[in-house]
Amino acid sequence: MEMTRRTILSIGGAGLAAAVAGKAWGQSLPTILNQRYPDPSVEILDPSFAKYRIYSASVEKLATGMRWAEGPAYFPEERCLLLSDIPNNRIMKYDEVSGTFTVFRSPANFANGNARDREGRLITCEHSMTRRVTRTEKNGSITVLADQFEGKRLNAPNDVVVRSDGTIWFTDPLFGINGNYEGEKAEPEQATTNVYCLDIDGKLKAVITDLVNPNGLAFSPDEKKLYVVEWKGTPNRSIWSYDIGSQGAVSNKVKLIDAADFGALDGFKVDRDGNLWCGYGSNGALNDDATSSDVAGRKTYELKGSSESLDGVMIFDPDGKPIGFIRLPERCANLAFGGPKRNRLYMASSHSLYALYVGTQGAG
Repeated sequence: MEMTRRTILSIGGAGLAAAVAGKAWGQSLPTILNQRYPDPSVEILDPSFAKYRIYSASVEKLATGMRWAEGPAYFPEERCLLLSDIPNNRIMKYDEVSGTFTVFRSPANFANGNARDREGRLITCEHSMTRRVTRTEKNGSITVLADQFEGKRLNAPNDVVVRSDGTIWFTDPLFGINGNYEGEKAEPEQATTNVYCLDIDGKLKAVITDLVNPNGLAFSPDEKKLYVVEWKGTPNRSIWSYDIGSQGAVSNKVKLIDAADFGALDGFKVDRDGNLWCGYGSNGALNDDATSSDVAGRKTYELKGSSESLDGVMIFDPDGKPIGFIRLPERCANLAFGGPKRNRLYMASSHSLYALYVGTQGAG
């Protein structure tokens, strides 16, 4: 719009401000969930967490419209975040400069976990139908990195992390082939649900074979420890800690975290201080007995843990002690640190994408 005296008078002062702001910013503004500072949804469970809460930072809702948001990965070169919308069989892209939210890839072979490798390429776990781990090259072509182990198809690659030596580590539970909502129901060919390491020479090794449906995974800042979520097999969801040897050998299995509050540990990331920022929500466990409701006197089996009190991000210190909680209106499945200074926490949560600036940075 050409700003003449006539157009200025016609749109008025408020209209001019809006027009100029729209042209200058060129982006959609996020939705602020809480107007007060400090944001009451950022809860301090231990005084040690206080330094990570920025007093004047709020949880922001950036985008919505997904069916099950997962696998966020940040790409600093383009200042964008990629994340999976599994049931819709697509990968979405959030541009943090323009604020736009668009489809990056569709179909996406029911992609789940994503990661950026050391050369800035996209590593993706396609957890159904193709059941493989791929790399998107700079020219847009796709390279298959792993789709079988010992001559049999992988189960459903779930989450992935790239170590500084270039090795790629990923979990392989059954979720993607358990039904038809997030892919295609199929019979597993592997006898166990493993954690794999893909060497830079292309050799695939099963480094952990005794976890039932391993899920999220991450390394400590010095990469001497590997943390893995076990979805099932213990009374509650757990995070196990392993020592990593000089040649990538895994040893000394120790339970670091036990979600005894019926929380659903899922994807997580580690900050530079070694704290674990974990996607959280109800694990879906039901009470043993039915309770009466106010609707027509029906009896229902309710959750053991309240979704309203569990949905969000739980932060644990390196010893496994809960120190903070970010309360969200939706269950958080996975998260990633992003932004130019790696201090913006992106949270992929059910239908939506949320963000919060924090007083730390992602490790790595």
